[in-house]
Amino acid sequence: MVEIALLAFAVLVILLTIGVPLPYCFGAGLMVMTLVGEATMRGMMLWGFSQLTNPILLAIPLFVFAGTIMSVSGIAASLLQFVNVFIGRVRGGLGVVAAVSCAIIGAISGSGLTGIAAIGPLLIPEMERKGYPRAYATALIANSSILGLLIPPSVTMIVYGWVTETSILACFLATLGPGLLIMFNFSAVNMVVSRKFPLILDEPLPIDRMIREAGKKTVNAIPALLMPVIILGGIYGGIMTPTEAAAVSVIYALPVGFMIYRGLTFKTLLESGKESATAVGAILIMILFSLMLSQLYVMENIPQSLVDAIFQITDNKILLLILVNLFLFCIGMVVNDITAIILTAPLLLPLMTALGVTPIQFAAIMGVNTAMGGVTPPYASILYLGARIGNVKFTEVVKPAMMLILFGYIPVVILVSVWPDLSEYLPRLFGY
Repeated sequence: MVEIALLAFAVLVILLTIGVPLPYCFGAGLMVMTLVGEATMRGMMLWGFSQLTNPILLAIPLFVFAGTIMSVSGIAASLLQFVNVFIGRVRGGLGVVAAVSCAIIGAISGSGLTGIAAIGPLLIPEMERKGYPRAYATALIANSSILGLLIPPSVTMIVYGWVTETSILACFLATLGPGLLIMFNFSAVNMVVSRKFPLILDEPLPIDRMIREAGKKTVNAIPALLMPVIILGGIYGGIMTPTEAAAVSVIYALPVGFMIYRGLTFKTLLESGKESATAVGAILIMILFSLMLSQLYVMENIPQSLVDAIFQITDNKILLLILVNLFLFCIGMVVNDITAIILTAPLLLPLMTALGVTPIQFAAIMGVNTAMGGVTPPYASILYLGARIGNVKFTEVVKPAMMLILFGYIPVVILVSVWPDLSEYLPRLFGY
């Protein structure tokens, strides 16, 4: 059966390489396993649909809907103005505003697409007007948007916790440290790179006027800033489950968008609902087929066979971690983050356990690698969206994006693999 599983995987890779839509790729792998092997498609479909009824997965459409509402309601704009008043007049500060704003939005939406969708149309033209190259501004905001996959609550960590039966709250905390460190790295890289740009800086304000403006923007941003406080405070305070917190985020975003920031109308709400439903439908179809294929691999004892084969090559922990990171990086280049987690987490978790890597640390390792895939060609869905929103050629965005990944992201990938406390300290602090 190992040979059949390898054949199914080969078919999957070939179809992904030639650009076949993801659900059909996994469906073809399933057909190979069922036609050549002994598995029955009827049984796997029944099992797959039973898994989709898990209440944990309800958090995904709710967080996606909340993030979409936030993009059109004015909540994102108020957060942007709040951050900008403090560091927007510093040379390179507008780039830091982009990274920090995307991190805050990530703490609300749980999605990697919300940052570029909400911040991009507002900030890219402004950064260009202030002297930043448009392609660089687009790459910076697109790369910063992946913080939404790491700053809790994170949709990918919900899926990882569900697939591996690991505490979702612990998974949230595991990626918080790496996410904040990546935000800091992007900000630092931007401060260095922006020295060569002919930036136009606003005139410094007198102290009294600066204080008044900061106070005004802070008051205006309070309703938006309360969203992550309510969501994360409710989750970690034991008041709400992640699914309940996702529902609260939608309930809270509606009156804030309608009555406070007034960017939300019944028309934009309907459009947000349609956009969210389309995105969620695509996500759940991918989850169904990739979950079924992954389960077949587990049933055929593929994970243990993989562990035995790898340990025959080497038993050096550092070398094995390097190989795992390279494997996850390559997987992230061809499929989205959720699919990569469902397909590979059950396969690699036994290997990680044998190496002494806890499921919580592995959550961070998977999180940072699969998030990076969102801005790494050929998949690079977030980078493609950024190029479309920024109205620049994709080839122009790739070079600054790869520079940010090399100096801002790769160091965190290495740290999270060799320094367990980066991902495990906060979960231990909260008793996990």
